[in-house]
Amino acid sequence: MSLTPSNYSVLKKGSSAPVFNLPGTDDKTHSLSGAKGTKAVLVVFMCNHCPYVKPKMKYLKELYDKYAPKGLAMFGINSNDTEVYGEDDLGHMKQVGKEQGFAFPYLLDETQNVARAYGAACTPDPFLFDSQLKLVYHGRIDDAHGKPHETAKTNELEEALEQALAGKKVTVKEEPAMGCNVKWKG
Repeated sequence: MSLTPSNYSVLKKGSSAPVFNLPGTDDKTHSLSGAKGTKAVLVVFMCNHCPYVKPKMKYLKELYDKYAPKGLAMFGINSNDTEVYGEDDLGHMKQVGKEQGFAFPYLLDETQNVARAYGAACTPDPFLFDSQLKLVYHGRIDDAHGKPHETAKTNELEEALEQALAGKKVTVKEEPAMGCNVKWKG
């Protein structure tokens, strides 16, 4: 397992969020249009088995629960090759989502086209968009890689979220997210 950083060659600050239409753990199909009218949209590329995602699952749930009433839409997207990584298939995603109490849509990108459109490179890899669906932050959650958020000394993602939800320019310094690489097919 190699530690992989965020990829900044695909989406730049100010880029529009690539659209998607993906199946979720709730047996519904979700799209970016479901976020219309929100103040901010958080798209986090994640999966079930990654040792860098697992310690952040509780915190991602807490972020959504705290900020959804303030105008946040959030999507967790798993783009891993489920044939090779069976623990990341939709059935296991449903189980993990239920165990973690995810109220945000947890989606499967089986074709991996959404991950490519965003330039997702690792898990977790968060992309934050403003109310106009323009990229305002793409960076790490905090400085506690592979550890629970409670052990972090920084809080970049939440600070960026607060600025975006307040309609302010996001000024949080971006440090690359670090995690397992997206498990590409082939």
